[in-house]
Amino acid sequence: MTILVTGGAGYIGSVTVETLHARGRKVVVLDNLFRGHRAALAREIPFYQGDIADAALVARIVAEHGVTACVHFAAVAFVGESVADPGLYYLNNFTKCQTLLDTLRENGVNQFVFSSTCATYGLPVEMPMTESHPQNPVNPYGWSKFFVERLLESYDVAHGTKFVALRYFNASGATERCGEHHEPETHLIPNILRTAQGKLPSVNVFGTDYPTPDGTAIRDYIHVSDLADAHIAALDYLADGGNSEFINLGTGTGYSVLEVIEAARRVTNRAIEVNYGERRAGDPPRLVANSSKAREVLGWKPKFDDLDAIVASAWAWHERHPDGYPD
Repeated sequence: MTILVTGGAGYIGSVTVETLHARGRKVVVLDNLFRGHRAALAREIPFYQGDIADAALVARIVAEHGVTACVHFAAVAFVGESVADPGLYYLNNFTKCQTLLDTLRENGVNQFVFSSTCATYGLPVEMPMTESHPQNPVNPYGWSKFFVERLLESYDVAHGTKFVALRYFNASGATERCGEHHEPETHLIPNILRTAQGKLPSVNVFGTDYPTPDGTAIRDYIHVSDLADAHIAALDYLADGGNSEFINLGTGTGYSVLEVIEAARRVTNRAIEVNYGERRAGDPPRLVANSSKAREVLGWKPKFDDLDAIVASAWAWHERHPDGYPD
């Protein structure tokens, strides 16, 4: 009983692989290393560099390793890039995912945990956001994930593919081994920490006139280890015969951009310069998850609910890896 993790050399994927391995679970990774890092994975983890749309390769991995379920992270995930190059996002995130699902189904794998996103909701109409919140994405990234969710629903009806789609909010933090290293880096916390390290002159704050206490946007930051735990809980849920589900992952607590910067100043004890700019199009004032369903269905709740602890874990990793992962 082996778990195939696609995109397992990426940020959240590598932590999930690390956690599965630490718990004695058999795991095999497929990643094309477009934006993943081989160095994020322990050498003893079976690893294949290749594409999820390579049906022959996926079939061989399933047969050789006895794969019984798949956790699917492999995707591109930059909102701005999705607007500039939507074809890249629909091809990688939707079309290739359909090929992967077909190959898995044809080879007897019908349990699928999908890395989805709160971007499928679009602009919020209620807060905190539940799974019944209307879905109206505002960018191709969100639509690409939305389309996969509809595909999964259809495959459940037509083929009996059971899935859990995990819609998570702002992944953050690090483990001792695995951290966040993107090129380019668009996420707030690593850019704040790069500023603290002197690698950036300042951190950009987009918008100071939101209807929030300090005028900056509020987000729900969830530690990457908690995300990994949720994916494993979803695997166990499906293995026990659970029905397909859509489930939010978040802490239920929102922090503003300025609160995150202040937390980083406390953790690093360094000055962090700020560059204030205009709002970005499509950025809502507040995004916070209602994750009660995750507690009820998966028995999951986040262990990291303190912002300083989340930032401190990321800072420790960045201090050990000042240049990120080696190429």
